[in-house]
Amino acid sequence: MNVPDYYDYLRAAREQLWNFLRALPAEDLDRELIQGERFHNIKDLLLHVMDVEDHWVHGVARGAKGYHDQDYPHEWGVPGARQYDLSWILGYGRSVQAETMRFLASGPDLDAQVALIQDDPEVSSVSLDQLMWNVMTHEVRHTAQIALLIRMLGHTPPWLDYLRFARPHTLA
Repeated sequence: MNVPDYYDYLRAAREQLWNFLRALPAEDLDRELIQGERFHNIKDLLLHVMDVEDHWVHGVARGAKGYHDQDYPHEWGVPGARQYDLSWILGYGRSVQAETMRFLASGPDLDAQVALIQDDPEVSSVSLDQLMWNVMTHEVRHTAQIALLIRMLGHTPPWLDYLRFARPHTLA
């Protein structure tokens, strides 16, 4: 499997999740179900997923200003998403997603090394392929958390399994 194909799956699953979340009561999206310093509710996780993609793909890999610096200014390290309407978070997500799709459509060299700016002195760079898989795996993990929170609120989350979205392959 390759990065653009898997990102297409994430994009389709993301759209299904976003549509589902639009139908939930606003108080459910803001209900604090998680103890901790940074993430407390569905909107926090949703915003965090987009922040991570924005930061790593656009800020680090592309060396561009992220959308959280431009059109959607906010503190990306600690979401505090209760202050934002779901439509604001989804608008930010659509902007980040559109730019990621343009980037992937440009055919970037996935073997190229990306310098990491982080606290771990043992890892100074990874391939763009590794960075993209990190971002995509990160989203899958947090989407699973969101699905659990949806269940904790008494709702049935959408079915977002990969095989539901995979394009059929024909045997030659």
